[in-house]
Amino acid sequence: MEWISPLEQSFIDKGWERGLKKGLTQGLEKGIEKGLERGLEQGRREGAALLLERLLLQRFGPLPQTTRRRLAKASVEQLGAWSDALAEAQSLRQVFAPQARA
Repeated sequence: MEWISPLEQSFIDKGWERGLKKGLTQGLEKGIEKGLERGLEQGRREGAALLLERLLLQRFGPLPQTTRRRLAKASVEQLGAWSDALAEAQSLRQVFAPQARA
């Protein structure tokens, strides 16, 4: 069994304490950063969905509940594709039709 002097134990304890504080601080910073990123992404998605819903309503009148649900569940990328399709669509069905890929 190896003995540690009180002075050595003090240094070990201080090292552990500093390491723990640094780790907690870094973990908290990364957690906050990740949370902010998710919040911004959710805000962009909700904003895009609300804007597209408003434009569809103005162009085609009241929207079916299924359309509203699709908008609420869509990704930012999907909402962007539907927004692009809106420019030339003659009907609500054309907005949501699968796009031909080149």
